[in-house]
Amino acid sequence: MAQKRDYYEVLGVGKNATDDELKKAYRRLAKKYHPDANPDNKKEAEAKFKEVNEAYEVLSDKQKRQMYDQFGFDGPQAFNGGQGGGYYSYGSGFEGFGGFSDFGDFGDLGDIFSSFFGGGSTRTRNTNGPRKGADLKVNLNITFEEAYLGVEKEISINRNEKCTTCNGTGARKGTSAVKCSVCNGTGKIKQVVTTPFGQMATQKVCSHCNGTGKVIKEPCPDCRGRGINKKSVRIKVKIPEGIDEGQTVVLKGEGEVGTNGGPNGDLYIVIHIKRHSIYSRKSEHVMCEIPITFTGATLGTEIEVPMVDGTKEKFRIPEGTQTGTRFTIRGKGFKSVNANWRGDFVFTVVVQTPKKLTQEQRRLLVELAKTMNEQPPIKKKGIFG
Repeated sequence: MAQKRDYYEVLGVGKNATDDELKKAYRRLAKKYHPDANPDNKKEAEAKFKEVNEAYEVLSDKQKRQMYDQFGFDGPQAFNGGQGGGYYSYGSGFEGFGGFSDFGDFGDLGDIFSSFFGGGSTRTRNTNGPRKGADLKVNLNITFEEAYLGVEKEISINRNEKCTTCNGTGARKGTSAVKCSVCNGTGKIKQVVTTPFGQMATQKVCSHCNGTGKVIKEPCPDCRGRGINKKSVRIKVKIPEGIDEGQTVVLKGEGEVGTNGGPNGDLYIVIHIKRHSIYSRKSEHVMCEIPITFTGATLGTEIEVPMVDGTKEKFRIPEGTQTGTRFTIRGKGFKSVNANWRGDFVFTVVVQTPKKLTQEQRRLLVELAKTMNEQPPIKKKGIFG
């Protein structure tokens, strides 16, 4: 009798492998060694396939794995019932499998195995039940001022809506859909296939009614039996004040129509804010540059600062202000969308040096320079002189 290989070696994983790693290894090897996938070497593939299933059956069960790690093949479990039947007997091969339903946790693995035998997936979706409609997404451009103040916009979208002629049934007015005679209204067809390992039950979507369980003999002429029509609709949406670039406004139930009584999808509106020539945004703060005169910066002055909402705020610039000095007007920034507070209005002054002077202006500046004994700045020598 051939000596058994270590289960971890069979699956090609380490002893510290996680459940997810075990599952991935099993999926890969089960596909590789399935006998129907190896018609030229079926006997050897069947042996390896059983070996892979046996290894995974033990290692995927916490209790069995713990016993195997502690005792190996020669522990109490090897006696098969020596402890009142509470332990698993290694080497049982397919004894732990009751059919394709045991592959349900492996996503498309059931589909793959079923396809080997000409069947459908064991995990078919309930196409006959209520389903939510698809979500839609649109982009909306607004101005900087609209983002600051909030605005109501009207947008146009194309979406599927319930056919008003047949009220979404898909059947001609005065008629109705009838129960599918092939699947008896279940939307699924069960079948039993014979494999080298015995009979296995599978089920697939009924092709006669496409899984709906109903057949429309006289389709609606407007929607051609679909129960929905594509329409262009206009929707009003309120954009809250303070919204930022890339944020999304969600309108519940404004997406595609649901099917079989399911709810409508949602509409996601992604906001994009146009660049402003004066203002910019940093978090909830409004940022900008404000030019002031040379004399105003020197002597101090009062200026009117234009706000985003069109109003003006008076602000006192102290004497001796330099270019690049930053000032803040509290509470005049963007409103926080998720909280009841506002950012600030932060502006940086830019001192404008006059480019053209009259003779009198030049004379006065020369006299001023003499009184101030101005000297050009002395450049400090660098490392290299």
